[in-house]
Amino acid sequence: MTFSDLNLNRSLLDALNELGFTEPTPIQEKGFSVAMSGKDMVGIAQTGTGKTLAYLLPCLRLWTFSKEKHPQILIIVPTRELVVQIVEEVEKLTTRMSVVTVGLYGGVNMKPQIATVEQGSDVIVATPGRLLDLVLCGALKLKSIKRLVIDEVDEMMNLGFRPQLVRVLDFLPNKRQNLMYSATMTDEIQKLIDDFFDIPQIVEAAPTGTPLDNISQTAYYAPNFNTKTNLVEMLLANKTEMTKVLVFMDSKAMADLLFERIGETFPDEIGVIHSNKAQNNRFETVNNFKSGAYRILIATDIIARGLDISEVSHVINFDTPAVPEDYIHRIGRTGRADKTGIAITLITEAEKENQALIEALMQREIPILPLPEDLIISDVLIEEEIPKVVMKIIKVKLPNKDETGPAFHQKLAKNMKVNKTIRRGEKMKLKYKKPQTRGQKRKGD
Repeated sequence: MTFSDLNLNRSLLDALNELGFTEPTPIQEKGFSVAMSGKDMVGIAQTGTGKTLAYLLPCLRLWTFSKEKHPQILIIVPTRELVVQIVEEVEKLTTRMSVVTVGLYGGVNMKPQIATVEQGSDVIVATPGRLLDLVLCGALKLKSIKRLVIDEVDEMMNLGFRPQLVRVLDFLPNKRQNLMYSATMTDEIQKLIDDFFDIPQIVEAAPTGTPLDNISQTAYYAPNFNTKTNLVEMLLANKTEMTKVLVFMDSKAMADLLFERIGETFPDEIGVIHSNKAQNNRFETVNNFKSGAYRILIATDIIARGLDISEVSHVINFDTPAVPEDYIHRIGRTGRADKTGIAITLITEAEKENQALIEALMQREIPILPLPEDLIISDVLIEEEIPKVVMKIIKVKLPNKDETGPAFHQKLAKNMKVNKTIRRGEKMKLKYKKPQTRGQKRKGD
């Protein structure tokens, strides 16, 4: 099947031809007719299978010109980078259509975005938090939304966006079409579907956990961070094969540390990206990697999720993800568009449990390669790897409040201070236990 076999108008077909797209992927082919029918739909497909076009094509095909300023299509995604990427995709597809697309995300001044949405739009692409801000301040009206798309919904749930998402759904008209796309299906996602979707049709392009067949997977057992760093440095030295490498890290701190360690070895060809980086820096780094100015990009899962970066030759999992599905998302960054790719994972002794979970999900073992003979094996641990000494805390049992008396106690009688004048005779009586006199007066005295 080709895109010409789908019910697309000439404007979209010409745009696809100019972009070099001729045949739809499985999720694009299976989901198109369902989306065109107007039914609610949940698309399950792995990263790199063309989910973006899977929902953009039917939404844009069903879009109709209107003089209203309010948008008809709302697309919600988890990250700012994904907002920018999807806006670019819509603009590429609508070069022959009068569609106004606006991207909204946090981390920047809201006033310019308010001015933009007040001018009118047809398609809104936004992160949940900033979208809700603009709705609550009255700048953005969602009363004309006909199609809602929630992309990367599993990652949205992982990031804790469910409350914002639910509040946005309350502002949408009841009569609308819902399209949801995810790589995995969880109980939380199912509850969201049950609460807000109208008997959606499930379209599954590949079962969760199915590894992409055109990706070669291998792994190394490495004892610690420093040894992993030496190994990555050795692998990246092979510039002939490793032409475009995406290195995944579990945390922002570790991403920065790896960048510091190997940045001097590969000057001007390596970048790092995570949520603590300034917005302009993040955009510039991604663009440099896309254009080839950077050969190596170090990234965390959240930032790299959903980014469409073509021709990634290798994915290196510096850390083994604790969530098995994240491994599938990571390796899906390479081997895209029917091209072959290579995924390399570095595993410490503590991460072997994560390895077992990943292999159970894929129902496939990851081949383990021997470490290179000339690799420097370090026995120096970084601070995060040093076992923490846990001091035993002895809990002191506090008395029950009901068993304790009042905070102030009555003084003993002998300690009572009374302002009373005591005659001398009484003092003597108290002292000598009997009344004392000065003697009897003699007669004649």
